[in-house]
Amino acid sequence: MAQGRNEGLSLGYRLLYGIRYLGWHLFGPAQLTPEDDPHMKLKREREARVQAARASRVERERRAARG
Repeated sequence: MAQGRNEGLSLGYRLLYGIRYLGWHLFGPAQLTPEDDPHMKLKREREARVQAARASRVERERRAARG
């Protein structure tokens, strides 16, 4: 079952993500294109991690159902 916003992400990663996001918000550049924006880069990295965690979970559940 889905775990919401924290799906597959450790507490340490989530804390570090929040600190990095806040740091870029306070001390980062003013305006950039979406490709260059540090906030968008963090969001893309996080989404990739969530997708990998979902794929891993689905594979584990598939193996458990077979076994």
